Amino acid sequence: MSGDGPHADGPDDDGDTSDPPAGWTVWNDEPRGRRILVFRPDVFNESNDFPAPCLPTILVSNRSRAARPGASRVRTGTWHAVLTLEPEVEAVAEEYGSREAAVAGANDLARRFAEGAVDYRAAYQVPREAYLDRLDEVVGRA
Repeated sequence: MSGDGPHADGPDDDGDTSDPPAGWTVWNDEPRGRRILVFRPDVFNESNDFPAPCLPTILVSNRSRAARPGASRVRTGTWHAVLTLEPEVEAVAEEYGSREAAVAGANDLARRFAEGAVDYRAAYQVPREAYLDRLDEVVGRA
C-alpha cells in the first residue's frame, strides 16, 4: 500500500497493526511516521449536509506543534494524538513517549469520542448549535 489516501485493509509495511474502533477508518499510516484516523467519512460529505472539512480527525505525529511558520516540519521526541473537529477546532491533544503509545492512545481517544465521552462542544468558542446537534446524532449522544 502506498499510504496515499483512505485504506482499511491494514497498515503499510512496518506500520501499526492495531485497528481503530468502530466508526473510525485509518486514512493514512506512514511507516514510523504519522497516522491519520477519520470518523465516519461516509457521513461527512456535502451530500449529507455535513461539510467535509468538519470530518473528525485524529492525527498521530511527532512533528512540532509550535505555532510558527515551518515548525510542523520539525520532528520532536514527543508523539501526539490530536482530535480536530474542523481545521481550526482542536478538541483534544495528548502527548506520548513513543509512536506505539501514541497509536494506542489515538485508538483510545477514538473509542472515547465514539462513546460520547469527549466534550467536543467545549472546543468551540462560538457554538454551532445546529451542527453540534447533528453531530450528537451521528455519535449517538442525542
